[in-house]
Amino acid sequence: MDAVLRAAAIYAALLVLFKVAGRRTLADITNFDLLLLLIIGEATQQALLGDDFSITKAVLVIVTLIVIDVGLSFLKLRFGRLDALIEGTSTLIVEEGRPLKKRLSEARLREEDILLAARQSQGLERMAQIKYAILEKSGKISIIPYPSG
Repeated sequence: MDAVLRAAAIYAALLVLFKVAGRRTLADITNFDLLLLLIIGEATQQALLGDDFSITKAVLVIVTLIVIDVGLSFLKLRFGRLDALIEGTSTLIVEEGRPLKKRLSEARLREEDILLAARQSQGLERMAQIKYAILEKSGKISIIPYPSG
């Protein structure tokens, strides 16, 4: 039972910590982020298993984490507000070619990040070519250009 409680506590703590840390997609992870994730993984493993490294306890911890994750996904489907609280919501960060400075600051983004996404996804070169840019729940930046013509 101790392993189940440890797994639930670690899951909840990591959920809160990653929510506070902000949104990033795997494509946006830096070397520092990867190193941090590896260290967190090792620390989490130590906290979950403690001094007992038995296969039984490891399987129990993994099953507990999966059950919590699946249960949470069902709760997020049923309760939209819970989904918004945990996953966040999409955020408009450029409107009519103008970056929304406060929202960029809150998301810890720079105009260069938006222009990079615009070049990669739409081949756009200037902020004035962007009608809307949206920071999605996944951490990806969606670009909606002005219609050409």
